[in-house]
Amino acid sequence: MNAIRQSFVIRNWMIFLLLAVCGLFYVKWFPYYQRALNAAATHSIGQSILLGAEARSPEPSLAAALDYAWRYGRAIWQAMVLGLLLGSAVQVLLPARWIVRVLGHTGFGSVAAGGLLAIPGMMCTCCAAPVVAGLREQKASPGGALAFWLGNTMLNPATLVFMAFVLGWHWAVLRLVLGALMVFGLGALANRLSRLSRPAVLDGALAAPLAAPLAGQIAQIEAHAAGLAGHVFVRWMGLCARMTWRLVPEYLVLILLLGASRAWLFPHFGPEVTNHLGWILGLAVAGMLFVIPTAGEVPIVQAMLSLGMSVGPAAALLLTLPPVSVPSLVMLARSFAPGLLLLVASAVVGFGLIAAGLAIVLGF
Repeated sequence: MNAIRQSFVIRNWMIFLLLAVCGLFYVKWFPYYQRALNAAATHSIGQSILLGAEARSPEPSLAAALDYAWRYGRAIWQAMVLGLLLGSAVQVLLPARWIVRVLGHTGFGSVAAGGLLAIPGMMCTCCAAPVVAGLREQKASPGGALAFWLGNTMLNPATLVFMAFVLGWHWAVLRLVLGALMVFGLGALANRLSRLSRPAVLDGALAAPLAAPLAGQIAQIEAHAAGLAGHVFVRWMGLCARMTWRLVPEYLVLILLLGASRAWLFPHFGPEVTNHLGWILGLAVAGMLFVIPTAGEVPIVQAMLSLGMSVGPAAALLLTLPPVSVPSLVMLARSFAPGLLLLVASAVVGFGLIAAGLAIVLGF
């Protein structure tokens, strides 16, 4: 029985790794390699998804909503499909015991693992959300799952390369340093809050009173999965369909609403947007709420700087546009405590203010 279960686990691991490697190569790694070459040659990766060829946001309307949803959807649909497949595969193909061992502890180790595992993903905040939801279902710690979620955007090596070629190395360094502090700092804080609220939860070493029952539960889960080995694909696709039905409809509605409201969130882009605290704070909040595809912040900031915007608001957007958004926060509302998501959203705005201050002081 053990040999059968071991072969079953190995087969599932191979399926998962094949999906992850081939999917990421097709959707992320190879296209981004081509974009990096283009960025090095032209110092651009395309037009701003906020503005297109215009100098201001369109007035709120159904046409503005549909236009943004169409352009955003074309940019991310493949990554969203991959995210849903991986998010369900995490729950069906990966051993629960492995996820608990790597990401289930409430020490810093799970935070570091989550952040490092995110680096090859390079997904936008919404496309990473289904994977994060799957990890939380498999008992990943809040800090480990949070580091994985934020790390997909803030530690994205392709985005940093684009940023260095398009905006300059100083912007890339600013983003890398503050991004790393955001990913690992907020992850560690989330795990600390988890330990304070549930002292007996898993920590660096499994709490003795809970270790045996938890191990027994995991063994039961794996044994049950092994008994259903012939139906893995059916269960995987069924779970993927349920995740899609639960996450995608509300996601589409929010994309339409945000696309229509661009003129309210980003009313000006020119020299009137100065380093005044009001502008910096307002755009930091708007960036945290809005949703963009992977690396979309790079052409947005480039366009805004070319139109005369000051460096403070631009730096704030560089830190607040990628990591979270209203759609991704809603998608993960069942995976994290509401208070933690509010803390993360507020902290992202805070990091935007810090980035703005550093950009001004350092004379970007």
